[in-house]
Amino acid sequence: MRKHSRPEIATKLKETGLVPLFYHANSQIVKDVVLACYKGGARFFEFTNRGEFAHEVFAEVIRYSRKHCPEMILGVGSVTDAASASLYMSLGAEFVVSPVLREDVAKVCNRRKIHYLPGCGSLNEISIAEELGCEIIKLFPAAVYGPQFVKAVKGPQPWTSLMPSGGVSPDRENLKNWFDSGVFCVGMGSSLITKSLIEQGDYSALEKNVSNVLKIISEVRNE
Repeated sequence: MRKHSRPEIATKLKETGLVPLFYHANSQIVKDVVLACYKGGARFFEFTNRGEFAHEVFAEVIRYSRKHCPEMILGVGSVTDAASASLYMSLGAEFVVSPVLREDVAKVCNRRKIHYLPGCGSLNEISIAEELGCEIIKLFPAAVYGPQFVKAVKGPQPWTSLMPSGGVSPDRENLKNWFDSGVFCVGMGSSLITKSLIEQGDYSALEKNVSNVLKIISEVRNE
């Protein structure tokens, strides 16, 4: 059963400023990653919907998270159709993220009062997404657009809340540029949860990475 309302999630997401995202076919590895992110201070986590039987991995992870990471808000990413969105919501996903804008996904999420963050790459797409009830928009792939795009959007549409993903790195300069441009929060995958850390099983280092990123985000927001 969903634990947080849509307004509560938006507020917490803005406060935190970071959404780690990750996928692995091994549910134990995902559990270890979620726990490390949680210990590092993250309170949001996006499980990316990739690979066969990904929903079965998610089901295991969300049960684990509710017991061992009680304040963690788990969502699902890489969702491109309403059926997948409905499946993950029935498994407990508290937000849904797509690489593209899908009206069918927006409708099923709105029906259940679940945040839908569609991937958009133009002001027109962003405007349509907001008309469909999307309060936070994923800017994807963020590396293609950069912070200047965010500034350009916020000019005519200061109410727009953007989460860049696919181009955000954990270094201070990159994070400062994004938050100075006016982003709502950032999504971060392989640059935060690196392949080498997973191969080595160095979850204490991942915990430190997450803690450091959250510290930088807090600092650059207050500068």
